[in-house]
Amino acid sequence: MLGAIYGDIVGSVYEFNNIRTKNFELFSEKSKFTDDTVMTLAVADALLHLDKARDIERFKNILIEKMHCYGDKYPHAGYGGHFRFWLSEKQTEPYGSYGNGLAMRVSPVAWYANSLEECLDFAKASAEVTHNHPEGIKGAVCTAGATYLARTGATIDEIKTFVAKYYEINFTLDEIRPTYEFNETCQDTVPQAMQAFFESTSFEDAIRNAISIGGDSDTLAAITGAVAEAYYGMTDMEVQEVTSRLDQTLLKILTDFRNKFIE
Repeated sequence: MLGAIYGDIVGSVYEFNNIRTKNFELFSEKSKFTDDTVMTLAVADALLHLDKARDIERFKNILIEKMHCYGDKYPHAGYGGHFRFWLSEKQTEPYGSYGNGLAMRVSPVAWYANSLEECLDFAKASAEVTHNHPEGIKGAVCTAGATYLARTGATIDEIKTFVAKYYEINFTLDEIRPTYEFNETCQDTVPQAMQAFFESTSFEDAIRNAISIGGDSDTLAAITGAVAEAYYGMTDMEVQEVTSRLDQTLLKILTDFRNKFIE
């Protein structure tokens, strides 16, 4: 989860100013959290409020409430058009989207779950409240499952085998870097984010891989960062780069979630 936020903050500078190299500045005075972070922490807060009752329907109801709550608190975080309308109109029903927003917000369920099956069930539920298109659900389930496997000791080859159940990844980053374009769908974001992890040698290298192909940089790096953190871990300095850029409301959710489910 922390890796997703790190990726979002790094990618925030490059989302509309794409860079096609791994040699770039990770942080600047313009680096900031976006909707990816806000909604990731909305998911985390919903899970915190489940206590011991792992009731998926209750989770969905709480999540809708939390997304509206933080949408109101952070109205200019950079939400996509359909989701922004869903927030502003206080809607509670899904709208059939397969946008990549649900893949970028799903990582907390991978740290909450006690089994891969439970992880996938909660990932599906986290998607269904807004993005109930099969392609959207697939993106959330794949991202959460890969993150869960990474945090529970799976090898990269084992994670590749899991991801292959959902996406055929038949490209390298070098092959797509010159032509990959901005895309907000799960089916054209999650495979690229996974490949950025598969080609990585460290957490930082995974983030650099994701940013280097252009596209929806903050969301790509958030998805990659979620899996990479679970696999490689993060240094104290990398953690500090995240926590220093969150306000007290978001930092409290992050701290409470990490204390309860991670540390």
